[in-house]
Amino acid sequence: MTTTAPPPTRTAPERAPSAGAGALRTVVTPVVLAVLLVAALAASIAIGSVPLPLGEVVAALGGARELDSHLIVQDLRLPRTLSGVVAGSCLAVAGVLLQGATRNPLASPTLLGITSGGGFAVVLGVAVLGMPSSYAVWAAFLGGAGAAGLALALAGSGRDGMSPVRLALSGAVISLLLSSWTRAILSLNETHSDEVRHWLAGSLAGRDAAALPPLLPLLLVGLVAAVLLARPLDALSLGDETAVGLGQRPGRVRLLAGAVAVGLSAIAVALAGPIAFLGLIVPHLARFLVGSRHRDVLLASALLGPVVLLTADVVGRVVAPPTEVQAGVLTALIGAPVLVRIASRKKVGL
Repeated sequence: MTTTAPPPTRTAPERAPSAGAGALRTVVTPVVLAVLLVAALAASIAIGSVPLPLGEVVAALGGARELDSHLIVQDLRLPRTLSGVVAGSCLAVAGVLLQGATRNPLASPTLLGITSGGGFAVVLGVAVLGMPSSYAVWAAFLGGAGAAGLALALAGSGRDGMSPVRLALSGAVISLLLSSWTRAILSLNETHSDEVRHWLAGSLAGRDAAALPPLLPLLLVGLVAAVLLARPLDALSLGDETAVGLGQRPGRVRLLAGAVAVGLSAIAVALAGPIAFLGLIVPHLARFLVGSRHRDVLLASALLGPVVLLTADVVGRVVAPPTEVQAGVLTALIGAPVLVRIASRKKVGL
């Protein structure tokens, strides 16, 4: 009796602090990320080819038209910054949904070909069909959904079924194919070539303030749907049989999560073009910060996505003056090593 009494007294104090620390982490982390987001917003508006003091930025945002900085802030940097917030949140949340629905750590809008498909559809519509830019989000949705469907079909066509790396390779094949078709369209149609090529690089520069308001209802619907899918995705992470036992329908959950992810990715593509790897990097960082529960991961990703994208955009403005490096180029430079690291883990096999 004396030998078995000590273990409970040692383990009980160890578990309580860890549970409390986990709960504290899920509360403190979003607050810290919100502070970082505010800092990224301020930097995005203040830093550029013409640096602006923070006081001037606040005055210009308040409507002080007599300031020379009013035009820079209101017409150039504010639309660019808000587009980065929306695009970053959309891609990050879409990555969480895709990784949760497929139980695949490599799933993301980039690796499933969604961003390339959306970009191809927009270029096809604008450069060939003369589609108004207001319809870009719908073209991106159809193109992204088609590309994702092709990638999933190709990945699941093997004898051994679908694996994470096979899915990534299938998405890469679809992305390369669509990218080559996009370049072919641009080479044959030089009217929109410069404008569309700059957009395809994944850039927040030159964003139009009028393009954002029509997308806000779609954004709200997508984010609400993502939150409602958090609990079903938690159940799905335990396996299909367990999810069914918990009252979920795995096939329907995957279909809804995929549709919402494609819709959110379409919004991001319509605003900023195909930003590479953001939907892959941010969900993994969020899980590292807050754990694996999807509700917490979605919130952290929605805050962290804009921080990463706006930071990349700000760095791109100052790293090689007087030219700018597109944000999509910088996220690709960061995302490629992350992809290699995730793919090299033992549990992600062919």
